[in-house]
Amino acid sequence: MSSYPAVRLRRTRASAWSRRLHAETVLTPADLIWPLFIAEGQEVEEPVAALPGVSRWSVDGIVARGREARDLGIPCVALFPNTPSHLRTDDGAEALNPDNLMCRAIRALKDAVPEVGVLTDVALDPYTTHGHDGLVDAAGYVVNDATADALVGQALNQARAGSDVIAPSDMMDGRIGAIREALEGEGFANTQIMSYAAKYASAFYGPFRDAVGSRGLLKGDKKTYQMDSANAEEALREVALDLAEGADSVMVKPGLPYLDIVARVKQRFEVPVFAYQVSGEYAMIEHAVAAGAAERDAIVLETLMAFKRAGCAGVLTYHAPVAARLLGA
Repeated sequence: MSSYPAVRLRRTRASAWSRRLHAETVLTPADLIWPLFIAEGQEVEEPVAALPGVSRWSVDGIVARGREARDLGIPCVALFPNTPSHLRTDDGAEALNPDNLMCRAIRALKDAVPEVGVLTDVALDPYTTHGHDGLVDAAGYVVNDATADALVGQALNQARAGSDVIAPSDMMDGRIGAIREALEGEGFANTQIMSYAAKYASAFYGPFRDAVGSRGLLKGDKKTYQMDSANAEEALREVALDLAEGADSVMVKPGLPYLDIVARVKQRFEVPVFAYQVSGEYAMIEHAVAAGAAERDAIVLETLMAFKRAGCAGVLTYHAPVAARLLGA
């Protein structure tokens, strides 16, 4: 009898066509959401030093990026404003201005490229002088219920401007149910909610804070409302609550360091789960590439495939246009 193995798993790996045929996970441009930063002005492009290759764009530039997303097959863009400092206040009132940067960008995108989905961040940190996602009391504590009320107003403001997906990133208790009820009450029954359901107080957010102009403003930290990196069961409780309150999909943030959370959420709830490959993750890849320690195309596609393999329906990533070009080649 032959000593050779009857089962050779390498057989199906021997040819490129066979590897494609047997691939268990598929990554396409339709799995990508492209985060974009908005700046004031016209024909403005402001490179973000902490995020090589990423810029803040004035509204006209955001529209151009929307057209680029459409042409690359990227179905959705996510918007984050860099609110001018003179418009930032303790209560973040600019979030409720129907002509703020976010709302102008939403309207311009939906007018120019209505076929591209627009996802909008709901949280007060781009609008506050203290850099927190909510309202703070005299002791510096972020108060929950008053913040949730402000977030409802912010969500309605964005929905009226044409946002397709409201994405609350603040981690206040009960805000999903309040936003869902308000959207239904104003006739926005088809406006989706993608909840940042498991958002961790992470060291990976630093470059993002540069991009939205909040680095240096933050007084204290966000550990009283964002999750502890030690906790996984708590993430499942957060997801269950947000789904019960009306979230259409949920997000885990950051991404790659929390793939175990993505997998557990997907297995437990069987709902659309998204992950945000956050600014620190992106920056590490770009700095590795610049140092000659990694090859961009290969590492971008491998990390994005990891998200899909873990159970993600899609990924928010600053590498979206790079990946889409590679996948469409």
